[in-house]
Amino acid sequence: MRHTIAVLVENEFGVLSRVAGLFSGRGFNIDSLSVAPTNDEDMSRMTIVTRGDEQILEQITKHLNKLIDIIKVIDFTDETAIEREMALIKVTAEDAARAEVLRIVDIFRAKVIDTTPKSFTVEVTGAPSKIDAILDLLRPLGLKELVRTGSVAIGRGAKGWKG
Repeated sequence: MRHTIAVLVENEFGVLSRVAGLFSGRGFNIDSLSVAPTNDEDMSRMTIVTRGDEQILEQITKHLNKLIDIIKVIDFTDETAIEREMALIKVTAEDAARAEVLRIVDIFRAKVIDTTPKSFTVEVTGAPSKIDAILDLLRPLGLKELVRTGSVAIGRGAKGWKG
């Protein structure tokens, strides 16, 4: 099962290394990891996507909470949360495929951010399932390169670090 975990940490040197070391040291894989400062410059927020059953998630959460630099851990797996990801996709766009690529881009409300006579670079933002869906359609047309940010998530409504 896929799990999205938000971790509020002290914005200090070595915290990312300790969190990544916790995962690798226990044989847990990180599917994606996004880290950035919060509105409080003394704190950063990590969004970690991992896979495993409930027992593995419980172990991860307990081990994270033991780290000294961790302020709070929220598992968004069963919560109502807004989750987004961004992808930059370079796709072959020869004469015959150009119209099809533009049609797919329009359907997914993506943007063409660069064009050459033989390719388009597309920017798409949305839930990870949306990114997967556009990739499924663009792949047969000639996917040349792909960069994904990894997920970020935030609780809906009043739910948050203080709520």
